[in-house]
Amino acid sequence: MKNLLKNFLIFLIIFLVIAGVFSLTSSDNKKPQEISISQLVQEIQEDKVKEIVVTDNSLNILLVNQEKQLTLKEDNQPLTELLANYGVGSDKLSKLSIKVKTANNRNVFLTVILPILLPFLLLVGFFYYLSNQMKGSGMQAFKFGESKARQVNPKDKRTKVTFQNVAGVHEAKEALQDVVKFLKSPKNFINMGAKIPKGVLLIGMPGTGKTLLARAVAGEANVPFFHISGSEFVEMFVGVGASRVRDLFRRAQKNLPCIIFIDELDAVGRVRGSGVGGSHDEREQTLNQILVELDGFEPNSGLVVMAATNRPDILDPALLRPGRFDRKVILDIPDIKDREFILKIHSAGKPLASNVNLHQIAERTPGFSGADLENLLNEAAILTVKNNKKKVGHEEILESIDKVLLGPERKSHILSDKEKNIVAFHEAGHAIVSWNLPSCDPVHKVSIISRGQAAGYTLRMPEEEKYLRSKPEFLDNIAVYLGGYISEKLTFKEVTTGASNDLRQVTHLSRKLVTEFGMSDILGPRTFGEKEELIFLGREISERRDYSEKIAQTIDEEVSKIINLCYNRAQEILEKNKEKLEEVAKILLKKETIEKEEFAKIMKN
Repeated sequence: MKNLLKNFLIFLIIFLVIAGVFSLTSSDNKKPQEISISQLVQEIQEDKVKEIVVTDNSLNILLVNQEKQLTLKEDNQPLTELLANYGVGSDKLSKLSIKVKTANNRNVFLTVILPILLPFLLLVGFFYYLSNQMKGSGMQAFKFGESKARQVNPKDKRTKVTFQNVAGVHEAKEALQDVVKFLKSPKNFINMGAKIPKGVLLIGMPGTGKTLLARAVAGEANVPFFHISGSEFVEMFVGVGASRVRDLFRRAQKNLPCIIFIDELDAVGRVRGSGVGGSHDEREQTLNQILVELDGFEPNSGLVVMAATNRPDILDPALLRPGRFDRKVILDIPDIKDREFILKIHSAGKPLASNVNLHQIAERTPGFSGADLENLLNEAAILTVKNNKKKVGHEEILESIDKVLLGPERKSHILSDKEKNIVAFHEAGHAIVSWNLPSCDPVHKVSIISRGQAAGYTLRMPEEEKYLRSKPEFLDNIAVYLGGYISEKLTFKEVTTGASNDLRQVTHLSRKLVTEFGMSDILGPRTFGEKEELIFLGREISERRDYSEKIAQTIDEEVSKIINLCYNRAQEILEKNKEKLEEVAKILLKKETIEKEEFAKIMKN
């Protein structure tokens, strides 16, 4: 309706403009006065007439005072004869300028026919345009079930991606080499009687490069790449998603060999029969159609379906059985070597200063995904422009790490001297406890600059990648979390709300030690409580208690026992290092930030 109204206004404006132009060109500013022939004769006798222009039976008169007049005469009667009959002498006629012009058919068309014809033509054109619009809308209804997949042309070098553009994930790339070889030379596999997997499921955390890796497979094999998100199948109309699935596979069959990539497969691939509402029925029909298409196309036909998800636990089992998505490729968070390689790739187009050490940056970014590292260097480049520098320096990258981890610096969040003093001792308590416990990660930075929701922070980073953690590590970390709380209590004889998040982490970790990790000496090696996800309520998690009230009491006692043990350890450390605590806090109040080397020097002295 908005488009129709807009088009109508456009046609109306065009009509008014054209009508105005013709009204200006076809009519004079002042209409001539119509007179009789006898009056014309009288004006000639009085020498008031300067010029007469004869056009057929019209006499256009121009007086000496530049006024214009108009009169008519009989057809086929000469003007001189007419004036002679009225008694105008030859002496008077000789003073007149008499001109004869033929009638202009073009002027007749512009002044008479066109003003009548033009509105009619505009109306006809307007209704013709409306009819085409209505036909287009009708055709859109027929195209509603067509797939919205984007096709990437393998010959387009600007969008082509290969394994060289994907850093890390060596095992994943090795597992996908079979798919590349099959798409390049399927006859070798067919002659051997081998069947290439129909579906490849890429599983990994957000930002680990699942989409990029899928495009790299298509780039290596030099085949077309159809990309679509799982959410694009589901609409409010039942049957549209299934129709789009059929259309997608129909398009792919015309471009063999090729790859279909479905991003966020869990949008349509959730376990069936676990939700309510009409939209869920549409999602189930879409999933059923995907299952049928995976079984339907011929083996070794040159069509490979790849999909990505970070929630494999909620996918329908029918998707994961052999013959469908029967090959699963896991993409892990990159380790330090992969992070350094990823940083090199994303820093290729950025001018780096000579003091930038990508290995040190990789050491300081454990747990960062490829997308996080790309964002990190982008933030560093933006910060460099803000600082009016020509090259990205090491300081800008370190600043961007803090920004990505904790949020931007809150310069408007100004603490009072008393609050700043409390925050300084709080963060110093974390750092000193961490320094004196063997299983804790090294302290890289201590700061009382507000970032995000934190008034200050202590940044600890592991020296090497860790995939397994022991009970002593958890106990040491719990003691570090309690260090800020105990430091406030020892120094000011009271505590503030600044330790609330630390205490939440302490309680959470202590309970996980008892209920999930089996690290309680009394309760033994078992877990307590079953977590269930309520799918139709979003990501809400409910826990079903599978233990008695007596066990619940024992769990609470064990949690309190762990917290008290760690509390006593942290308190003992801070009481022995009270001078160091005051020294670190004093430097923080003066400089606001202490880096790794300076902190180590303070503690060693």
